[in-house]
Amino acid sequence: MLPTDFARSIVTVPPLASPCLTRLLPPMTHSDIAATLTRRAWLQRTGFGLSALPFVGGSSQAQAAATSTDREMRRGGSFGKAKSVIVLFNTGGMPHHESWDPKPDAPREVRGDFGTIATRTPGMFVGELMPKTALLTDKIAVIRSMVTGDNAHSTSGYQMLTGVPHIPLNRENSGPGKPNDQPAIGAIVQALRAPHGGLPSSIALPRRLANNNGQDPWPGTDAGFLGRKHDPWLMECDPEAANFTVPGGELLDGMTNERLGERRTLLERFHRAGAPIDALGPVAEFEHYKRQAVDLIAGGQARNVFELGREPERVREQYGRHKYGQSVLLARRMIEAGVSYVQVHWASQDKDRPNGGGWDTHDKHSESLKGWLMPTMDQVYSTLITELDERGLLDETLVCWIAEFGHTPKFNARAGRDHWGRVFSIALAGGGVRGGMVHGQSDSRGAEPVSDVVTPADYLATIYHCLGYEPETVVHDMQGRPIPISRGKPVSAVLL
Repeated sequence: MLPTDFARSIVTVPPLASPCLTRLLPPMTHSDIAATLTRRAWLQRTGFGLSALPFVGGSSQAQAAATSTDREMRRGGSFGKAKSVIVLFNTGGMPHHESWDPKPDAPREVRGDFGTIATRTPGMFVGELMPKTALLTDKIAVIRSMVTGDNAHSTSGYQMLTGVPHIPLNRENSGPGKPNDQPAIGAIVQALRAPHGGLPSSIALPRRLANNNGQDPWPGTDAGFLGRKHDPWLMECDPEAANFTVPGGELLDGMTNERLGERRTLLERFHRAGAPIDALGPVAEFEHYKRQAVDLIAGGQARNVFELGREPERVREQYGRHKYGQSVLLARRMIEAGVSYVQVHWASQDKDRPNGGGWDTHDKHSESLKGWLMPTMDQVYSTLITELDERGLLDETLVCWIAEFGHTPKFNARAGRDHWGRVFSIALAGGGVRGGMVHGQSDSRGAEPVSDVVTPADYLATIYHCLGYEPETVVHDMQGRPIPISRGKPVSAVLL
């Protein structure tokens, strides 16, 4: 037995693939898509045209200077403004008619059962179920012309997470793997930014992105062709649970902090003896993750992030004493500790409610929105924005409220709305974003975009821009080939 093998057997550490602490593995025809975007326009917007390929050959000093000047003009004051990003992913779809893009003059079967309310932004109205958020629109940029052209959860979700359309579109229950092997934005951030304070640079919680049947995680939730070492951490957990601590990091029965400390000391001695072996690539990578896990269990700054009991009870109540609210509070604590990217997935899995308590409102759409979905989202989102602002963190934290698609313009026979990727809304706030504005427009029914189409590639390029990365920034796949992080263009209209 090698010294390092013996050392690993001394400290019993719950594996990173435990149920809670794991690294993330986390009907529309093509002619319909063409009706929304021409092929040429789609290629231009997603960046798959030849003009989007990075220039490989040499260039003159004059060309380089012109390119540099042009880049500085494009960047503006928003470039690199965000130190971190929090993405609130409403798994199941965004009800744009009842939230960011109401249609008060449309027939009732289109506009829905709710009215609109004025916001802090003159001339801007939102759905009446967002009273707290309406007071904060001066800090929020709304995009009403988001388009995926895909009506399936897993494949439209893939596009929102990677910026690349799934092959083929509209394929429900698709799992990860080639040819849909693009890395998630969380994996890109993991590849670009070093971990800080014992925590990774990218975390997703509190559940994996999977369809309701739980058959497969969505494609685009892992590192894909970048390799497993860049997978974001997935933490399947319930931060509202009593005695919540590091997911998967509880001490085993009979193990005390004192005994764990003694074992770590002994382990370090074996490490010194086996240093040449530990320096080998695969061993070094294993040791890196093992040390992170041990640090989370043993205590210190990284473990403290998960001690929600340190928060004033008033703050915990403001976020809501439920799984989703406490997950968003935990996300705020993570970015304070130096995590660059946190993705929070909608957490309700209540089988006693229509649609499992989630946003996939094929049944009883209005009842679900009014009963729990919009009140919860309005409370949690407004609390996060307000608290970040009060703590002086909003200017350096980009907050994105998104989903994989929107909902249909008309109700179905079950008083529900179905999947709709032709146009929907998302909202951005903080970290380099110009608040108090609306970008893009849908038609009078909220069915098609009529101006300023934004693709997922553009949305992700906007995040990268705020984090300080040009779309042509390169990461390398497992074969060492250079790959640009985005084929989109930042949405300049919403940037400072």
